[in-house]
Amino acid sequence: MGRDTDGRRDRPTGRLERRSFLKAASATTAAGTVAVAGCVGQGREPNTVVMTAASDVAGIMHSEGDEPSIQKALWDAGLDEDIRVEVQTVVSDSAQRMQTTQSALEAGRAPPDIHMMDSGWTVPFILRNQTVNLTEELPDELLQRVNDTYLNAILETARHPETGDLHALPLFPDLGFTLYREDFIEDAGYDTDDWATNPPSWEKFSHAIADARDQAGVDYGFTTQAAAYEGLSCCTFNEVMTSWGGAYFGGLDNLFLAGERPITVDGEQVIQAIRMMRSFIEGEEENTLDGYPQICPSAIVQWTEQQSLNPFADGNAVSNRNWSYAIAQTGTEEVFGDNLGVMTRPYAVSQEEAEYEGTGGTAAALGGWNLAVSPFSNRQEEALEVLKAFSHEEVMLTIFQLGGFLPPNLDLVAEADASEVGPVVRYADVVQKASENAVPRPATDLWPEQSALIYQSVNAAYRGVQSPQSAMNELAQELEQSEAEVGSNGD
Repeated sequence: MGRDTDGRRDRPTGRLERRSFLKAASATTAAGTVAVAGCVGQGREPNTVVMTAASDVAGIMHSEGDEPSIQKALWDAGLDEDIRVEVQTVVSDSAQRMQTTQSALEAGRAPPDIHMMDSGWTVPFILRNQTVNLTEELPDELLQRVNDTYLNAILETARHPETGDLHALPLFPDLGFTLYREDFIEDAGYDTDDWATNPPSWEKFSHAIADARDQAGVDYGFTTQAAAYEGLSCCTFNEVMTSWGGAYFGGLDNLFLAGERPITVDGEQVIQAIRMMRSFIEGEEENTLDGYPQICPSAIVQWTEQQSLNPFADGNAVSNRNWSYAIAQTGTEEVFGDNLGVMTRPYAVSQEEAEYEGTGGTAAALGGWNLAVSPFSNRQEEALEVLKAFSHEEVMLTIFQLGGFLPPNLDLVAEADASEVGPVVRYADVVQKASENAVPRPATDLWPEQSALIYQSVNAAYRGVQSPQSAMNELAQELEQSEAEVGSNGD
């Protein structure tokens, strides 16, 4: 993807007044606090631990003077002040980062000592024995605290799927949200009082959005991401499909082990989900659903995160599907303030009606990043001390405050001070709702290949190049072949 896990480049921070600090921090990295990929670690000082990260994290790792930073928070949390974290900056594109990580680990190369891994591709590295087993290395008390307080959905992306051992420490999760203009929708005659905790059906939502668009005189109703890229397969389509009761591989129990899973992507609920999106894009055309008005611009089939957010942030759309950074950007008083409504996805089929476990009802795609220690590092002891410090609440809150990244202990969102962290705190109940309905992607060793098959097929169906049924039938055959190859290799 051309973004972080969730497809976003150098994300805006949660509060406008924080930009000057981040700009200064970025200037510090350019001056040499953060080394560029390929040069980092050469001639490094003793007790320096090298960690990979994109510029959004790198920019808040260190600071000048009394300004807060992640490094200072780590020291305050008990990390020996002789241990310093040096960041190897990497591209924001998740797929490229995976390839860079794979190259380093397959070559047995270190530094980096700590790899920041997408929650969507941590498991393959665990299965290839390219991560240190944290269950064997970290204190029992810390492991218990992590198990008790961290969001379970992202913990599952950091565990060995067969043994359950923890092989990476979640740095931050992210969750999918539906942002909307409460003022536009209520002016059109709709009551949104309970949408935050009880999202409406897709049918009700679509009519409210269409009427609000016409009433407000804006160009767009609902903007989202539907380009042929990782964000479609992992997240936006995953959410829509799940909210219809559909699944790639027959439910949540089959997400992390490939080879003998049922292929259910050609099921009726998946087909209906695509037809609904076709209605949103094209209106009453072929392969659409009755009762669902056109609310999306046709350009969404080429849009990723920021492209879909721009019209909404500019006041020219009623609703947008995005990540927590979009709440931070548009929920300030300078933008929409209290007129910003936030919820998880609308739904078509309830959980009780859904055939597969973990599907139906509202849904929020799971994104985020984990920290894994390289088994090839000659500074594993120091790297493990860094991970211990990252597990402290004060460090999570610092990262939340400076970068707008959700803490892995989501209870801290409600406890945070909105004047320090920004508008995301105002929607703590929605964040909690999203965490309870988080939908991970099928993060197996096959996912990079399968993801490409999925997003190409879904995008083709959205564009009308193939019918939903034909596209999903072909996809099912391709996924079956992919799964069969695992079985034939004895994996």
